[in-house]
Amino acid sequence: MDLCVKNRDTDFDRIRAAAPEKEPARQQYFIEADRAYFTAEFERALATGEALSRYGKECLENLQKNGRIGTANVVTFGCQMNARDSEKLLGILEEIGFQEWESEEADFVLYNTCTVRDNANQKVYGRLGYLRTMKRKHPRMLIGLCGCMMQESAVIEKIRKSYSHVDLIFGTHNIFKLAEILFERIAQGNMVVDIWESAKEIVEDLPIERKYPFKSGVNIMFGCNNFCSYCIVPYVRGRERSREPEEILEEIRRLAADGVIEVMLLGQNVNSYGKNLREPISFAALLRRVSEIEGIRRIRFMTSHPKDLSEELIEVMRDCDKVCAHLHLPLQSGSSRILKKMNRKYTKEDYLSLVERIRAAVPDISLTTDIIVGFPGETEEDFQETLDVIRRVRFDSAFTFQYSIRQGTPAATMEQVAEDVVKERFDRLLKEVQQIAGEVCSRHTGTVQGALVESLDDHLDGYVTGRLENNTIVHFPGDQTLIGSIVQVYLEESRGFYYMGRVADKESLEK
Repeated sequence: MDLCVKNRDTDFDRIRAAAPEKEPARQQYFIEADRAYFTAEFERALATGEALSRYGKECLENLQKNGRIGTANVVTFGCQMNARDSEKLLGILEEIGFQEWESEEADFVLYNTCTVRDNANQKVYGRLGYLRTMKRKHPRMLIGLCGCMMQESAVIEKIRKSYSHVDLIFGTHNIFKLAEILFERIAQGNMVVDIWESAKEIVEDLPIERKYPFKSGVNIMFGCNNFCSYCIVPYVRGRERSREPEEILEEIRRLAADGVIEVMLLGQNVNSYGKNLREPISFAALLRRVSEIEGIRRIRFMTSHPKDLSEELIEVMRDCDKVCAHLHLPLQSGSSRILKKMNRKYTKEDYLSLVERIRAAVPDISLTTDIIVGFPGETEEDFQETLDVIRRVRFDSAFTFQYSIRQGTPAATMEQVAEDVVKERFDRLLKEVQQIAGEVCSRHTGTVQGALVESLDDHLDGYVTGRLENNTIVHFPGDQTLIGSIVQVYLEESRGFYYMGRVADKESLEK
């Protein structure tokens, strides 16, 4: 379908005027309108023979067999919240009639972007350059951009100027409007840009296509109030907004009824959940209520900011069996001086004390973290403080990053550390982290642990891949029938960051 030319049989103004005002009914209406339009275009392509030349016989037969009218590829950059948003986007596109496609050789390619680090932006620009060539060969394809990167005005200006082949652009606050924005692209015949400076409403009750039928992320809040000096997130995701607890609990009940046994509660800082509600509720209290839902067997959450992780939350992690013994607790730096410059609002001593209290309550907890090397003004002494924390805490794993300048943040104007110094420190940090993590992750060798089987093994025939409660991966003999179930596995061998095991026999269970 050539969307630069309006379908003569479509009265776009009439359709638009008849749309409901309230959400999510409005988006459901545009899903139906889009479906009608693309179905008509697909049937036209079938009648003219264009569909066969575009898709090829096998692909076209597959589309017709599944009742689909096109292909869509949603590519996720960034965090768990972006991954959850992509499931929503794909759900909407599938409701319209598109079939999920593995490659960017699709009718509709949608990039859900991240802007935490500059290299994420550069990846998107690189992919857009590739898609320009694709679109010259297939001018009917649609290209969409959404997510955090789109909240930056300089990015929008650059895309308008250098990537005019993009069809639709929207940000983080109106992800739910995909169907309506797509309709506007059809109606107008040129690039549509719909960016909200802040969130006007939270709309969650729309189609969603989960990656796994047995586990799911659940957004409990959006935005961030912390304004770490290096971070662009509060500027692109906005201030904190918590969902009402009953909405969250009802969503999880529906997920449980649909076969979900593990949920991950998502927010930029889940520890501050509920503070801005009409009737405030703590994150710990929400966790307790989630743990009461029948059918849910595992509960995870991220991300936790160290400055406001409460004693109440530590108690819940200790007392609730369903809450997994895994906590992602970003350190960022081990230097109190650098932490102050980062505006993290805790010291090295505060962090170490918190870890001590957590481990006293949950001795076998798995701790993971984020660390930035080369923050402006970081000295060798500051870096040694970071290494000291790593050696004392002994994290199961750490996401390590070289500091990346984000324009518009306070840190961007600070004196930067030389690139070669940052690189040398990063290499030392990575070596230390990997050595310790390899030692720590082997501690359960020879024990039996529950593993949620997620998939067939990518590399070994006759094996499956499961995830332990502490988030470590295990590979063991099994087949498709085990996927989605929690299996007791004997961990035979640690290979640094994962285990090899076997289904536990009676003898292993009795040890």
